[in-house]
Order: sequence, then structure tokens, then C-alpha cells
Amino acid sequence: CPAPALLCGLLAAVAAVAEGGRALPQLSDDIPFRVNWPGTELSLPTTGVLYKEDNYIIMTTVDKEKYKCLLPLIASGNEEEEKDYKGPTPGELLEPLFKQSSCSYRIESYWTYEVCHGKHIRQYHEEKETGQKINIQEYYLGNMIMKNPLSEPGSQELCCGHDLFLSLPQIPTKNIEGQMTPYYPVELGNGTPCSLRQNLPRSSTVMYICHPEAKHEILSVAEVTTCEYEVVILTPLLCNHPKYRFRASPVNDIFCQSLPGSPLKPHNLEQLEKQQEMLKMPFRRVKEEEMPSTKEEKFSSIHKPVAVGSHQLLTVGTTHISKLTDEQLIKEFLSGSYCFHGGVGWWKYEFCYGKYVHQYHEDKDSGKTSVVVGTWSKEEHIEWSRKNAARTFYLREDGTQTVRMVSHFYGNGDVCDLTDKPRQVTVKLKCKESDSPHAVTIYMLEPHSCQYILGVESPVICKILDTADEYGLLSVPS
Repeated sequence: CPAPALLCGLLAAVAAVAEGGRALPQLSDDIPFRVNWPGTELSLPTTGVLYKEDNYIIMTTVDKEKYKCLLPLIASGNEEEEKDYKGPTPGELLEPLFKQSSCSYRIESYWTYEVCHGKHIRQYHEEKETGQKINIQEYYLGNMIMKNPLSEPGSQELCCGHDLFLSLPQIPTKNIEGQMTPYYPVELGNGTPCSLRQNLPRSSTVMYICHPEAKHEILSVAEVTTCEYEVVILTPLLCNHPKYRFRASPVNDIFCQSLPGSPLKPHNLEQLEKQQEMLKMPFRRVKEEEMPSTKEEKFSSIHKPVAVGSHQLLTVGTTHISKLTDEQLIKEFLSGSYCFHGGVGWWKYEFCYGKYVHQYHEDKDSGKTSVVVGTWSKEEHIEWSRKNAARTFYLREDGTQTVRMVSHFYGNGDVCDLTDKPRQVTVKLKCKESDSPHAVTIYMLEPHSCQYILGVESPVICKILDTADEYGLLSVPS
């Protein structure tokens, strides 16, 4: 353990015997720790891991700097809570979602995914030309007949019977953005026959995951093997079960305060942090003439699986934006002074109309990591719109047209390591009705390396779509 020797010694001391013969808890590699340097003002957290004033150790660095480090009581009680839990099973917690016959949707570059909980999973694409009928291409990835490999051929087992809600003997987990996350599986079979597998029916496993702020969103859809799918759903209903509960911060904090005559942080640690900061290379920008062609490629109708946990992870989440009046909000949004934020998981997204699209991650320790996905140039967008559809129309029942979606091109983002070209993004602004007039849903797709599609859906957008000109540019309604 080189420069931060104090940290290594501190963690080793957690399992050692301190001054006066006081035994400390056993150190486990499964329990993560983080060292904080709060200075003289120390305010201990009131929730989560517990602390006691006498549960500390005095640490001395090689430079004779002394620190009093307060250690957490590792046994936080979660294990006891899980052991003593006698509440509803995970299936029973999810039962209201099935009884309400509610559906969740996910819109991607070509396909739309529909999960009607406990009934079916549908993948479809709609095309409608002015004055013509709607053409629908669709596949059912699973229906309410439950896939059961132990069933006799030709037998059927209903999805939503009592057996579905029995407790699982062992809770399965899945790697979601680097963290092994418990989930409750529901298996659906009897989908559309798959020509690549001798017309066997498609089937899916729906994985329900606790997320306290979610609204049953579809986090991802993946084709794990030919015509067999995994669908991840974020729901708050599971969070009442301790074994599925969302843990916002699993890290145990150690608070080290400097004793008289010692600096706030050890000198060697300060030097190491400065060296690490210098190693962070800024993104290189390229000249305008190095920009790639902005012609949008037509996407294949073949479903491309989403790799959960990789750089192609697609995130979607609904947040609630400013409570300004509609007129104020629209003016500030179109001027670029009010930006939309969204996304679920590691990466979040910031969209400022007529300015830029950023992808960022915030960390308490290392701060904010931000990537410029695209920047606005009116001239580049107009050139792009001459080759691509900037407006998509919807034909009303009375025969009149209305704008359903506008698309804007943002180029000249940060240079991509994979392509050595600037990132670029097509922003699709779409009307989405909601019970909350100030809700916004943002999702990011990456159909090609470092070429993105940012979907932005909100009731606010419904009020300005009809102002779009031939280039899809919006203005404040008169």
C-alpha cells in the first residue's frame, strides 16, 4: 500500500485490537468503506450506519500527523430485519400492478416496447403516411401463458395464478450498472412464433427491481438468446420488502479529524490527489472541417438487444420540472435558460434547447464527470434538415394535420475514443400527455458508436410543437 499508507493502516486497524485492549469489528472484503476528512466541524449522519463516540482509533502517519478516526458500527441491523420479516411476499407486493392492468412503454429509434403487466409484452412499429392507413409491424415477446420447462407438452399454466406469488427459495440477482441487484422474475411464454427456432414461440423473463422513485418504467430490453428476452422494470412496489430494498449508499463512512498540530488531510494524500487530477486529460476538440457527414442513417428493423451494464445501457426516467407557469417555462426553455434533466442509473442527461446535450455523472468524492454529446449550430441543423425529416405529422380524425414530433441535430460533441470523431446527437422532441403538466421523460439511445438519439417527452412540448417551421425550429406560441 504506497502513498496513502494511513488508509491501508486504518482499514487494517478495523480488524485489530486498539489501545486499551478494545476489540473492533472483524473486517470483511464485502463491506466497502470510505474515508472522510470533515475538519473540526463534524456532523454524523442520523440515518443508516450507526456511530458511537467511543468507537474510534488514533492513527499516525509516517510524517507524525495524528488523526482521530470514528469507525462505523458495521452491523446495521439489515440482516436482522430481513430475518424477522413477515410481511407480504414480493409477488403479493406486485399484485396491484397486475390487477390494475397497467402497461409500461419504451420508445426506441425504431421499435416501441409495451409491457402490460401480467398479460403480454409487445414489440411494434407504426408507420402512417398522410391520408393512409396505419401499418403496424408487431411481435409478441410473451403472453399471459407462463413459460414452464417442466410442464407437459401442450399444457398451459396461467401467469397470474397463486403460484406466481410464492416466495422464491433463492433471490436471483443481475448486474445493473456494476451492482448486483436483486430482482423478482415473472416468465411469459407463448409469444409470436420464431422462424429462426423452428417456429417455437418467443418468451420473456420480466425482472422487477426496486427503485423508490420509479413509476414502473422499462429500464431495458435485451434479447439474451434467439427469440428469448429479458425485460427490466423499475418499480417502487418491491421496496417494502427488505431483501429487495433499494440501498442508496452501501458505503460505510469513516470520519477522520485532525488532532492539534496536524493538517486537515495528510500531506502525502494531498499530493497524491493533485497528481491524480493532473492525469485527467481533457477531451480533444476537432475543427469544423473534420466533422463527419450529418446524414442520418436509416435504422434496421431488426431488434438490437440492449446490453445491461455496458456503455449501450439505455436509461429512461420521468422527473418533475419547474413549477413555473406554462408561459414562463416555455419562454425559458426555448431561450435555453431552463434545461431538462433526466435519466436513471449511472449517466444522467442535460438538454438545453438551442445550446447543447450533456451526459454526466455526479459523485460525492470525485465531483461531476461530464461529456458533451452535441452542441447546437443553427446552420448545421438546417443543412441536416434538408436531408432528414425535421417534422413528423399526425393526421387527426377531422382530416387536419398536427405536428407529432420534431427532430434537431446537435453535432461537434467531445471526440469519441472509438471513432476518433466528434459525438453527435439527434434530439427528438415529442408530445406526451401526463397527469402532471410539468413531467419530463428523457431517454438516450446509441444506435451507432457515439452517434446518439435523445428522446425528450413532456406535456410542455405539446404546447409548442405546432409552432415548428419547415426546419423543425420552435417558437413561443402567440
